Amino acid sequence: MDTIEAIKTRRSIRSWKDRPVPDNLVREILGAAMYAPSAVNRQPWQLVMITDRQLLDKIPEINPYAAIARKAPMGIMVCGDLHLDMYGGYWPLDCSALTQNLLLAAHAKGLGAVWTGVYPGEDRVQGFQRLLNLPQHVVPLALVLLGYPAESPGPEDRFREDRIHYNQW
Repeated sequence: MDTIEAIKTRRSIRSWKDRPVPDNLVREILGAAMYAPSAVNRQPWQLVMITDRQLLDKIPEINPYAAIARKAPMGIMVCGDLHLDMYGGYWPLDCSALTQNLLLAAHAKGLGAVWTGVYPGEDRVQGFQRLLNLPQHVVPLALVLLGYPAESPGPEDRFREDRIHYNQW
């Protein structure tokens, strides 16, 4: 699948088959995700693999919009490491780039994923820091739920001419 096709056909998947994702495939997807650009190439991300069913089942208590975690084979918590954020404040951008790469890599490999927001919701940030035993300097940004898709929503045209401005507003 070429890059433009991957971008245009990637959709948020919220239903998965009851099938584990092999470790080698997860590693390949994470490797691709880590090619994301980052400020001064600091790569201020830390990733927590969540495969324990008890942890996945507790996620909706922290983020009710991620109730689908109860049915996901796994989750990947994308976190920013403030100790690696050299200029202070760029980590959300860097980790968002990594998250987008992760979603595209998963799609290219036949997996389905959905990005569920954590940061900047302070209650979610603190809840996930407790649940995953994160150090204080590691801030959860996004939870990506991942698995083999049990649905295949079609692509849609999202081009919006009215959102494009040339040279000035």
